[in-house]
Amino acid sequence: MLDALRHLLSRPQPPSTTIPSSSPPAYHPAAFIIPVLVVSYFPVRGQRIDAAVTGDVNAPLDVIREHTRRTTTEVVRALEIGSTYHGYRYPAAKPSLRYQVLETLEFLEPLPTWRKRGHRVPMTDYNAIMDRINIRHWVMERGVKEVWLWGYHGGVIDLWESNMAGPFGDVSNSDRDTTDLPVLERTYTVYHYNYQRGTSEAVEDHMHQIEAVLRDVNSALFWDTFVGRPGAWRCGWAHCPPNATHDYDWANRRYVWSDIEDWQPDRIGRRQRINCTRWNCDSLGWFVYWMQN
Repeated sequence: MLDALRHLLSRPQPPSTTIPSSSPPAYHPAAFIIPVLVVSYFPVRGQRIDAAVTGDVNAPLDVIREHTRRTTTEVVRALEIGSTYHGYRYPAAKPSLRYQVLETLEFLEPLPTWRKRGHRVPMTDYNAIMDRINIRHWVMERGVKEVWLWGYHGGVIDLWESNMAGPFGDVSNSDRDTTDLPVLERTYTVYHYNYQRGTSEAVEDHMHQIEAVLRDVNSALFWDTFVGRPGAWRCGWAHCPPNATHDYDWANRRYVWSDIEDWQPDRIGRRQRINCTRWNCDSLGWFVYWMQN
């Protein structure tokens, strides 16, 4: 029996999740298209980002502009690869989501803000931004489903990583205030990125939005049965892989038994020993791997 166990544990692991350097060459024929509008706010002083406004970003404008452009491309790539079901196992699998950036709007000025009760610093005024860009045109006439807002945080402004508006309410990683975005006849979601950070943090915004939606649909099925609980994770969630012992424990090399790759809603699926090498021991690799399951 011990020999059989040693043989099982010594078997090579399947290939780990990787993020290709270019977008997938093909999409699933029934891929769901997500039109995106990118909006960037760059408060400047001369040719540099004004740190007096952002709190922590004072790089040259051209550097931050290129950073947001490159990161936007990488976010698209990560989300599309993440929509490839079990893509780490099946190289021929194709993404089921296709993101199309329709336009990028840029404003060389601070984000508009307002004083919201319960917040220590001013809150981003999403209504003002949506009015400024004529969100009705983009959603109702151009079909935009997501707005990716590039801005800053720096402890001087508050924000929601994701925010939603539409005829069916607000299901997002926010306080779900139904008055902080223009409500149209179609649903759209606003993701607020921070250009002081990188691709992983932007994709994490999407992870939390997915969690918010699935939890709203069936909290017990998602949070209790799919995610699991501390010390007994099944598939885990954004902050906690199956072997995590605390939040953000993405690089934990401790092995655990998990059925994340064969999750079943009514029973425990086929389990295997995994640790962080399964997702390259980093946060972005974990997010993509989690989405692929």
